[in-house]
Amino acid sequence: MRPRRSPTRKSARATPDTALLEAFWREPVQRVVLPNGVTVVLKPDAAAALASVQVWVRSGSVHEGTQLGAGLSHFLEHMLFKGTARRAGREISATIQAHGGYLNAYTTYDRTVYYVDLPSEHTAVAVDVLADAVLHSTLPEDEVAKERDVILREIAMTRDDPDNRLWDALFATAFREHPYRHPIIGHRDVFAAVSREELLAYYRERYVPENLVVVVVGDVDAPAILGEIGQHFGAVPRRRSVPVLVPAEPRQLAPRREHRVEEVEVCRSILAWPIPGLSHADAPALDLLAAVVGQGESSLLWREVRDRAGLVHQIDAGAWNPGSSGLFCVSYTCDPDKRAEAEVAIHRALRGYLDRPVPAADLRKARRQLVVGEVNSRKTMSGQASRLGAAEVVVGDLDHGRTYFGALSRVTGRTLQAVAARHLTDSSLIAVSTGPAAAGAGSAAVVRRAAPPDFTETRLANGARLLLQPDPRLPNLHLRLLLPGGPLAEAPDRRGASALLSTLLTKDTRRRTAAEVARAIESVGGALYPFCGNNSLGIAVEVLPNEAALAVELLADAVLHPAFREGAFQLERDAQVAALRQDDDDVVTWARKRLRRRFFGADPLGLDASGDIPGVQALTPADLAALHRRLAVAGNTVLAVAGDFDPASLRRPLERLLARLPAGGGADAAVAPVPLPAERGAFVEFQPREQAVVLRAYPGPALHAVDFYTGEVLDECLSGMASRLFERVREDKGLAYFVRSARVTGLRSGMFSFLAGTQPGKETEVLAEIDAEIARVAAGGVEPEELARCQARLKAARRQSLQTPSARALQAGLNALQGFDLNDWRQYDARVEGVSPAMLAAFARERLRPELALQLVVRPETV
Repeated sequence: MRPRRSPTRKSARATPDTALLEAFWREPVQRVVLPNGVTVVLKPDAAAALASVQVWVRSGSVHEGTQLGAGLSHFLEHMLFKGTARRAGREISATIQAHGGYLNAYTTYDRTVYYVDLPSEHTAVAVDVLADAVLHSTLPEDEVAKERDVILREIAMTRDDPDNRLWDALFATAFREHPYRHPIIGHRDVFAAVSREELLAYYRERYVPENLVVVVVGDVDAPAILGEIGQHFGAVPRRRSVPVLVPAEPRQLAPRREHRVEEVEVCRSILAWPIPGLSHADAPALDLLAAVVGQGESSLLWREVRDRAGLVHQIDAGAWNPGSSGLFCVSYTCDPDKRAEAEVAIHRALRGYLDRPVPAADLRKARRQLVVGEVNSRKTMSGQASRLGAAEVVVGDLDHGRTYFGALSRVTGRTLQAVAARHLTDSSLIAVSTGPAAAGAGSAAVVRRAAPPDFTETRLANGARLLLQPDPRLPNLHLRLLLPGGPLAEAPDRRGASALLSTLLTKDTRRRTAAEVARAIESVGGALYPFCGNNSLGIAVEVLPNEAALAVELLADAVLHPAFREGAFQLERDAQVAALRQDDDDVVTWARKRLRRRFFGADPLGLDASGDIPGVQALTPADLAALHRRLAVAGNTVLAVAGDFDPASLRRPLERLLARLPAGGGADAAVAPVPLPAERGAFVEFQPREQAVVLRAYPGPALHAVDFYTGEVLDECLSGMASRLFERVREDKGLAYFVRSARVTGLRSGMFSFLAGTQPGKETEVLAEIDAEIARVAAGGVEPEELARCQARLKAARRQSLQTPSARALQAGLNALQGFDLNDWRQYDARVEGVSPAMLAAFARERLRPELALQLVVRPETV
């Protein structure tokens, strides 16, 4: 084996923004090709005691040859966790979970990726398990039959998802010869006919060493891990690799249109144009063009078609071109009667804008956005591994990032004008939409970066709290301002007010219009966005470190001087209503909301933070102004800051901001709790969908309950591929595509629930399995090894969830707001480890009693 490092030469004509990326590109990455043809990409990084091990297989749905449309790649992805010569199927997931890892996989058109994220001290375990699964799976006959039924349920789920149906329609319309025209999961009838022999033949033909790329990023010893990879992946002999002819898509010579009438509330539309693949010289310019015209709230289409014309609820643009060809897409949602008018407005806006060279300021903003995206992709070990895998497998060049950003730096306004003229032509337009009937019309060096310190708190005289965590490991700065909010803060007939308030805090202020706010933050590649949950609301700002002053300015303006102008209010209220209608189009989301409403009844948690349509429609700007005056006071406010900053220089402007908040704070008058569940018994509701959804709910612990962490551990034990419930319901019996538990947690009450997607007619069997699992737990049947796996997984997941400044700022802010220690997560491992099988049994006996249950089955009227 002869290692070859990726080049570290400096790119020419680096802009100030792209110069920020030079440090990343200088980080050594080791590339090794084993004697049998397996490629290894390795990047040690000691920023956190975590690792990501990924196996990229150069085989996806476009490589299925004479069986295109059968979904062989996706079927095989499911089957590789079902058993090898060394391990039974459930042992694979159990082993990873026991070491605190997360195991998963995905399939796309040109690749299948298997990955494990876990504590880095167990990296060798991940290498061993993934090599065993990828190279030595046995594809047991009984498991093939069961997994076929599971995937048939998954196909039914995709048919029930209106967004999936829209994109399937687009690809079927845009591609007449290229395999992209077939869904990755396969056509139902073609997939159902696939035999084990056909699946095994595909496995043997495509999963050969030359088609495998192993990527490892994390706090690892490079020579040792290379040895492990060589032992497990290098031991199989080189085999012949059979090339697959992927036909090119003929040039489109005339516009294509497809509109599908469906039982939905909102119209979904995509305008698309064929574009060349990722290796084409126009590819970077097309990405930049998409960012300029349709990414962000200061982009052309958002500004002109949404904010000014009021024709759409959401709109964005993107260039999708992973292989030899792709699509430039503008997607939007709108009211059914505005679809045609919105399309005309989009074409008008694009023509008017591209009749002249794109302004330099717009180019700078878009470049900055792409730089920020590159920075964000490196926040986690998994993200870094994914970037390296894509560079090696999709592009074929680990230095692609440097080359790509070099090309971006050379794009001018006239370049974008020329690229648009070449590719966004009238004759190549593809317009696809769905709507209701009324609308039918060498060794690598380790990167040593210290873990971030604890948050420190400063409480101002007015009661406001400032939390700081400087962390120079990444050129990223995150500011998050939190207030109490959510359903408990809202009037019963004005549910959804907190979510709309948080959105409008990012829009008009007394100093800037919403468009000016968007332009200011996006011109520096930053983000300003709202958030709202069951117990809180707020806004967050994320920028590069040298834009800290602007971040503080925009945050202060938003919280101190919101304008709640009628135009923006109507737009965002309509968008929130449209999102609620979209939720109603998805049967699982609809079912979960119905369960929650029946369970909590009149309790504010009966609705999530988005509220309901009548409540949102009843809101006025005056309502939001009053809610802002009540909540945005000093005693309620927490400002958490994490990332690359100097506390000595940033503290003063942050304290000045908080000192300007009006006095006040403290809890609102207590609302009498509602006995839960508000409804008990079994209920059936009907939806015109292909699948059935089974739900069961019980009273769960609130945030400060003594058994909160017991519920946390039990939720993990009842969810995931290694859970007994999953193994029994999906793996052994093939009754459901998904089955798991879930929780809703509030400050004073909660809900612990089960949900499963199953075939109509199988609901009773699934419910019986849920009852059996509850009985097992209540009888003390959770085994020590099973509990240890769940605890390891929870601890690792918490470690992984706190890798980014934004996640840490949010967690610290919520801790402060909800009465916990700022750095409460430091105690998380001990609390999880303190949960015993006896505590789980007591939780099940006390909380999951039949007389406390609310059961809901949502299914088609005819079975």
